[in-house]
Amino acid sequence: MTRVSVVILAYGAEPWLERSVAHCLASKEVEVDVVVVDNGCTDGAVERLDGQPGVTIVRPGENTGFAGGCNLGVAAARGEVIALVNPDALVDEHALQKLAAVALRPDVGIATGSIRLAESPELLNSAGNEIHCSGLSWSGSFKEKATDHAVERPALAASGCGMAMRRDRWNELGGLEQMFFAYYEDADLSLRTWQHGWTVRYVPDAVVVHRYEFSRRKEKYFLLERNRVLMVATCYGRRTLLLLAPLLVVIEGGFVALAIKEGWLRQKLESWRWLVTHPRAIGDRRRRVQRDRRVPDADLVDLFSDDLLPGNYDVPAGWPMVNRVVRGYWRFVKRRI
Repeated sequence: MTRVSVVILAYGAEPWLERSVAHCLASKEVEVDVVVVDNGCTDGAVERLDGQPGVTIVRPGENTGFAGGCNLGVAAARGEVIALVNPDALVDEHALQKLAAVALRPDVGIATGSIRLAESPELLNSAGNEIHCSGLSWSGSFKEKATDHAVERPALAASGCGMAMRRDRWNELGGLEQMFFAYYEDADLSLRTWQHGWTVRYVPDAVVVHRYEFSRRKEKYFLLERNRVLMVATCYGRRTLLLLAPLLVVIEGGFVALAIKEGWLRQKLESWRWLVTHPRAIGDRRRRVQRDRRVPDADLVDLFSDDLLPGNYDVPAGWPMVNRVVRGYWRFVKRRI
């Protein structure tokens, strides 16, 4: 029987954490253990889980972020398959077995689940995530009916809310990029998985119910914007970056205008400041990613979303017209990569 180690991070108040762990341990047709990484849980949930059979607690003593916490959790795990599950998500009793079975296929790097909205479980939170050429990533098929996405298929990006992969493949890819701290780690890992010659698969019968909320905290935008640009700068090939440069400049201007309108300009400027002041770290990472890749951008461009219309973001008025221009330029670039 396949052994699956589930890594769950705990930070702040986690009212669903104990239920999340219990659902994982109740999984059928797989042997499951759970590693809970205490990144600063404040409501006693981690203490109540400590000592329970099948549960390992990792206490780094500080908030290591999603990336660092998951890497610590995997290092403490023992399963041949690693699963990442959010602390506010509940796996169906067969979900981990379905994810593990797909993840163990020789051509697969990551299996990502059918992530459902807790308040409306018939609707999707994610059926695999989208990535646009600008680097913007979002929940794919957001609020669409799960029954309309009942067939397994490739997805460009997995959702870190409920995904699984072979431990040896996690190790070969180096796990999550710790520079990201939080946000875009799953998109970055997925893109590197494709570049490595493996696929990411959406598994419709691996159901995970998620208490989803898109936070509007201004501090979040620093990480979102920094990590988006960091992923583009390090994962895209040189020719792709050169061809995309005019579009990326225009899109950056668009994000600045949006930041001014919504009140997070300081966080946007801080993301640029970080990028400008860390050229060595960015250069080192770019060399590693490009050295390790086996698949050129030309073989992957059709996986990217042509449209910059994220379903779980509120786009400003007039954005569909802008999207038509962006889509046209991206299609022009794709033919020349």
